[in-house]
Amino acid sequence: MIDLNADLGEGLGPWRLGDDLALMSIVSSANVACGFHAGDPVIMRRTCAAAVERGVVIGAQVSYRDLSGFGRREMDVAPEELTAEVLYQIAALDGIARAEGDRVRYVKPHGALYNRIVRDPVQAEAVAAAVEAYDPGLPVLTLPGSALHQVTDLTIVNECFADRAYTPAGTLVSRREPGAVIEDVAQVTERALRMAVEGVVEATDGTRIRVDARSICVHGDTPGAVGLAQAVRRSLEEAGVPLKAFA
Repeated sequence: MIDLNADLGEGLGPWRLGDDLALMSIVSSANVACGFHAGDPVIMRRTCAAAVERGVVIGAQVSYRDLSGFGRREMDVAPEELTAEVLYQIAALDGIARAEGDRVRYVKPHGALYNRIVRDPVQAEAVAAAVEAYDPGLPVLTLPGSALHQVTDLTIVNECFADRAYTPAGTLVSRREPGAVIEDVAQVTERALRMAVEGVVEATDGTRIRVDARSICVHGDTPGAVGLAQAVRRSLEEAGVPLKAFA
């Protein structure tokens, strides 16, 4: 059983990024931007409404306060401030989701914050503190081996990425490096299937990395994201892997 998630609601004002409605018909979970790296109240509401209409689970995609850098710039934020900002984002999206007939059912950090809490227990604890303060029943998506596993008793759900390259250490290759984002449909689907069935992914040096993930991410802003997501879902279904949201 595997969950398929995508980052959605990542527009701002009149600008749109990706085809949210098309992806919403493919994935089982939607990581909805909460306004700090992308998204705004109108987009958040429309995205939540579309998710409710299609039976897609809503997750809060929290990030550093970095609209200009799309949340992908490394930032040093004091733990108290980071906890408050993550709490603010969860609460904002949950209020909108409830107005549309559902609620936030999990949390997924975005971009630089996602990668930072894999290795930084101080920042990981700050994020965990925000989730614990709002609703300790909310699961958090992260990589296997993340510092989150050591700093909190929250439910931590392992995630893997069909369209991202991995280092031999099991972390994601920086987007500043060539080949960090994988766009080839055949390669993406083959990797997703191996991660779901065998629990492994091939790193950049050819080594096999254990992922043991419950959820697979296909980024909404990857070129050809809809086609990639469709191909991944089709390959999983053909292999007899049931798709079901983890939350």
